[in-house]
Amino acid sequence: MMCCAACGIAEVDDVKLKDCSACKLVKYCGVKCQKDHRPQHKKECKMRAAELRDELLFKQPMREINESLPHKCPFCRHPVPKSEEEFKRNLMERVEANDPFALHQMGLYRNQERDYENAFPYFTKATGMGDIQSHYDLSCLYREGLGVKKDKEKELHHLEEAVIGGHPYARHNLGCVELTNCRTDRAIKHWIIAANLGFENSLVPLTNAYRKGLVSKKDLAAALRAHQAAVNATKSPKRDEAAADRHAKAARQN
Repeated sequence: MMCCAACGIAEVDDVKLKDCSACKLVKYCGVKCQKDHRPQHKKECKMRAAELRDELLFKQPMREINESLPHKCPFCRHPVPKSEEEFKRNLMERVEANDPFALHQMGLYRNQERDYENAFPYFTKATGMGDIQSHYDLSCLYREGLGVKKDKEKELHHLEEAVIGGHPYARHNLGCVELTNCRTDRAIKHWIIAANLGFENSLVPLTNAYRKGLVSKKDLAAALRAHQAAVNATKSPKRDEAAADRHAKAARQN
């Protein structure tokens, strides 16, 4: 039978216990008991909370992708816009409907215009709805101090949220942050997972780590194979044809 960690009262019909929100290790009958027990529980709680966070951060790639929000076109139920004006009108309709993809897109437009202060609220609102890319973009704003004050803690928070959602670029950057903090083993883990997701840039620090004897030949070879498999999985004749069309249009414009 479960009991309150502070007063010892058992969980019965008229007593409902709640988990410690940070570590999930103990239960309490109320806020007062949780506060009274905090001095004894604090150290164990912080250790377990850090373990739970790491479990999220170091999930295997496919699981990350499967658990992230589905990446869908917000305009799939509308006819294809025939002009830029129609596209923007459709976008604003989706923004007003609080579509996270559209909110992120508006943030990107403001970001590209270097209107960082107005990009920030769009990204922030989109993150509240689970948009992973917006978490990454917010981490960049906090890192560079664009539209907001530089804040390492908030930068790291949004970077980790993007990583948990399966963002390979964010994972690569988090690996670089870990390296800067002299936590090489964690950095290597992030780069291996990013490479497994098909992110080519992570192969460079992995190769350097191998040359320094920090990564085994077996692990490097496995990362290279997984990276190539991820890249191959994204290939298709239609994508190649679309890419060729884009290159041809760009060449004509130049």
